[in-house]
Amino acid sequence: MADAERCLYELKRVRLTAASDIVVTPEQFVERLRSEHFDLVVAEHPSPNWQETQALDVLREMKKDIPVIFLVYDWRRETAAELILKGASDCVEMARISHLPVAVHRALAEKALRDQRDRAEKELRHSQARYRALAGNLSYGICRCSVDGKFQEVNEAMLRMLHYESREELLALDLLCDIIQDPGRRAQLLRQSGADALVDPIEIEWKRKDRATVKVRLSGREVVSEHGELEAYEVIAEDVTRQRELEDHLRRQAASDSLTGLANYRRLVDVLDSEIKRSKRTNREFAMLFFDLDGLKRINDRYGHMIGSQALCRLADALCSCCRDIDTPARFGGDEFAVVLPETNVAAANLVARRICESVANDGKEPKLSVSFGVAVYPPNGNSIESLLCQADSELYSMKRKRSEATASKQTAGR
Repeated sequence: MADAERCLYELKRVRLTAASDIVVTPEQFVERLRSEHFDLVVAEHPSPNWQETQALDVLREMKKDIPVIFLVYDWRRETAAELILKGASDCVEMARISHLPVAVHRALAEKALRDQRDRAEKELRHSQARYRALAGNLSYGICRCSVDGKFQEVNEAMLRMLHYESREELLALDLLCDIIQDPGRRAQLLRQSGADALVDPIEIEWKRKDRATVKVRLSGREVVSEHGELEAYEVIAEDVTRQRELEDHLRRQAASDSLTGLANYRRLVDVLDSEIKRSKRTNREFAMLFFDLDGLKRINDRYGHMIGSQALCRLADALCSCCRDIDTPARFGGDEFAVVLPETNVAAANLVARRICESVANDGKEPKLSVSFGVAVYPPNGNSIESLLCQADSELYSMKRKRSEATASKQTAGR
């Protein structure tokens, strides 16, 4: 109960309206889900009455699309990675519960985006009457094309969408020919499938008259004569350019660290998961570097938190400047960073790590920074995300320990 009150306090502190309903057992959880609507689930981990991811399993069985955030008491990176891979929206350390509002905001934003996609999907399942009603629609482009994909008629919305002034100009184009003449894409456009399987809508890029690109989502139906012969196709085109830009923006926000702009912890977990799968297919190694900015607390205490934040950004800049386009630099959390290096062995990984350390130390800015690092290579150092994180973490703190011992030895010798 006390933890629930702390959660509500943190949410209300940032002016989020929230009310809680507490359940202790999975049976109570199922009962409440059946009787009430919930926007979000916050689950303790570990919890005496629950198995590891039982809350996720219950929601999946009940087909409830509700984001789940785990409050983790015994914080371990491996546990957080496992929970996120199994479907959790986020994990928040109980000792850092002030981070909960950010996680809640992000989870609800992603849920709203999924709901928006579902609504758009339903709206595109048209009947013949809907096509007729949309013929004069100001938002959707409607066209009629021949069986070989040539335009026969278009509405005003289609002209505006593609920036043409007259129907004659647009009717001269064959924008649908490739789709109509390809059996697979034609079936997809008309929502047909020979095996009763679900098919995705067609989404393509068209060039406007001014050569700018517009993203359109297409759906269609056959027009059959009184004698049952195929006469033409009617197609509806929805301009989804802004929607996709918004989705890309939200996706980048959800996957990026707000201070440095690097990939965040969740994105790092996804990349590691993908690289492990790719390595299993190709039998090629990949490496992960782990970095820790030495003495960040000392910098914050002496120079202030603004300079401390700038120090983190300086390390982030070094990661980006020393990495290839295929590499993924990420902020793991606090003063810890990581880089995933595809197709890289241990020797090459160590070279990259030392280059990054030198770049940070010699960036010409004050205060002077130093960085410790650890290296883990898949599969020699582990065959899972958890084992790779442990290996890199162990190497990193081994380096920090050796540096600390060397410093202590110099100070003793100086006396």
